[in-house]
Amino acid sequence: MTRERLRALPLFVGLTDSDLSLLEQASREIRIDGGQTLMTEGSPGGSLYVILEGEFEIHKRSGSRQVMIATRGPGEVIGEMSLLDGSPRTATVRALRDSRLLEIDQGAFRRLIESSPSAALVVLHTVTSRLRHTESMLRQSETLAALGTLAAGLAHELNNPAAALQRAASQVRQVLLRWQTAHAALHAAGVDETAHPVLTALAEDEVGPSATATLDPLTRGDRQAALEAWLERAGVAEAWSLAPELVSSGVTVEQLAEATAGLSGAGLAAAVAWVAAARSLSALLREVALSAGRIAEIVGAVRSYSFLDQAPVQLVDLHRGLDDTLVVLRRKLEGIAVHREYASDLPPIEAHGSELNQVWTNLIANAAEAMGGRGELTLRSRRDGDQVVVEVCDNGPGIPEAIRDRIFEPFFTTKAPGEGTGLGLHLSYNIVSLHHQGQITVESQPGRTCFRVLLPTQRKRGPA
Repeated sequence: MTRERLRALPLFVGLTDSDLSLLEQASREIRIDGGQTLMTEGSPGGSLYVILEGEFEIHKRSGSRQVMIATRGPGEVIGEMSLLDGSPRTATVRALRDSRLLEIDQGAFRRLIESSPSAALVVLHTVTSRLRHTESMLRQSETLAALGTLAAGLAHELNNPAAALQRAASQVRQVLLRWQTAHAALHAAGVDETAHPVLTALAEDEVGPSATATLDPLTRGDRQAALEAWLERAGVAEAWSLAPELVSSGVTVEQLAEATAGLSGAGLAAAVAWVAAARSLSALLREVALSAGRIAEIVGAVRSYSFLDQAPVQLVDLHRGLDDTLVVLRRKLEGIAVHREYASDLPPIEAHGSELNQVWTNLIANAAEAMGGRGELTLRSRRDGDQVVVEVCDNGPGIPEAIRDRIFEPFFTTKAPGEGTGLGLHLSYNIVSLHHQGQITVESQPGRTCFRVLLPTQRKRGPA
């Protein structure tokens, strides 16, 4: 490639003839077909490329997805990051159509930067602008991915109470009809339930959430057999069906015998059917109430977590934010013991509540991943003068000392390529330090990692 054509490229404007001569000797022109991959994220970096002709698409992995960061055309540089810091390739580059590039080896590129301030400034401008753009794109992608994960977790959380609510609601009408039929039969047999207070009390007694939950299968079977035998001796039809229902609602032979004392024949049969239906109805209504309450709790936690319809800066209850985050991350925390060591005198602070919840989400989710789904998570708070301190600690493997000072850097991650963007802790650092004038630090050793967040109780007035 001629020196004039090299000098026409933005990166090489202002180079001396000797620099261009050196560059000409250390570079070569290559061609690549459309659809072919020029470099792969995570692979070793070795050369810098200047696009002479064609177009390339830049992709970066975020979780299991490929995020399209940008497209590059003639005159633009590709691969400068790996050459500057010696790191693996930070993105995958694929040709959109047949293209020509100028390939410059690492040594020549570094000599170029050292000898030409103008080239160094062009590269510096290129790197910083691309870093900002990449961070912005990945931040948006990570936000969308987090929303997707949140939605999936909420769907999982809502599924159980919603299914229980639907199941119970569908059975209520049927059991209510049985109760009405049994009640009518009771009166037809000449039995006034008000004259039998023990019978009425047994029928109207609120059935607890787990009347027989602690019974082992053998004990439950024995109780059903005993109750079925008692019903058969009393001449009650369908004893095989009534016995399991009564036992499930917590009724014993002794209770039923006491409640139906003095009754026989049709009156006894109607009384037993009435008690069974009444207690089943009570259990179903309780299940409806519990399921609806659980759904309301989840929705309320999400609303509180996201600070919907609330002012950006307000007095924030940090304990509530932590608890709401635990609700949102419940699925990710399965198998992990959570300990809350909250200070009773912790005051509310002036803050962006939704932003702080993003910090708690990042720290707690990272701790859960570090522990591999089993271990102990401790959330601790205390007041320290005009500041509050929140600690998120886990008993995972710890963060190696060699990388501990880099964990808040953008794009730095210890996860395998594609499993993390390296922005979670960087965003948390910015939220705490820049948006709230606070501090976030970490102490780590094998078996104990503790992130400590210090926040002022009142925001400083004026620009942050």
